[in-house]
Amino acid sequence: MGLQRFERRLERIVEGAFGKAFRSGLQPVEVARRMLRELEAGRTLGVRGGTVVPNEYLIALSPADAARFSSYADALERELADEARGHARDEGYRFLGPVRVELVEDDKLREGGLDVEAHIVEAPGGLGGSLVVADGRRLPLDAPVVIGRLPECALVVDDPQASRRHAEIRRTEDGFLLHDLGSLNGTTLNGQPVQQAILADGDLIGVGETEIVFEAS
Repeated sequence: MGLQRFERRLERIVEGAFGKAFRSGLQPVEVARRMLRELEAGRTLGVRGGTVVPNEYLIALSPADAARFSSYADALERELADEARGHARDEGYRFLGPVRVELVEDDKLREGGLDVEAHIVEAPGGLGGSLVVADGRRLPLDAPVVIGRLPECALVVDDPQASRRHAEIRRTEDGFLLHDLGSLNGTTLNGQPVQQAILADGDLIGVGETEIVFEAS
């Protein structure tokens, strides 16, 4: 089901040209499927518990396939990264750094060939991060951030289901900690109610009816 959503998202991005561009040869869903296999193969137990998976992927394509993908390479890299984040959320895995996907050309590969290198790469100095709201706002997590309806909140949400001071995010030794501030309707993380939790790249925070994405950097 996840890969079907991936295909639909990519089709919307490249619109009608998608079918013509990828009518033959290597298909984006094949790339995504191989990447997820490497993600699963690279699982390891984190030092603080939980399953850690690769967050950096180098995907080598044949010259012919790289040429066909060239017009959509940036979009495909973004969608592949989102697919890795979504799969990790679904399985309860976490990353030690931001998810990055890079498509490269390898003249040793024949058309249809594919090679994927997956690595666990910890962000130097620990993860940085930002909050991204559906309306396009992006807030770097350079200091503790309170989310709520009050004008003095660092991230103000115009949401009647949100409390005045709903939740807070602050950096700790373990990463960015999401903490519910005793809100009336509670805070969710990837659809599950939480009192507090360490955030991972791509996590979806629910404050009332507002959804906020945490992006590591």
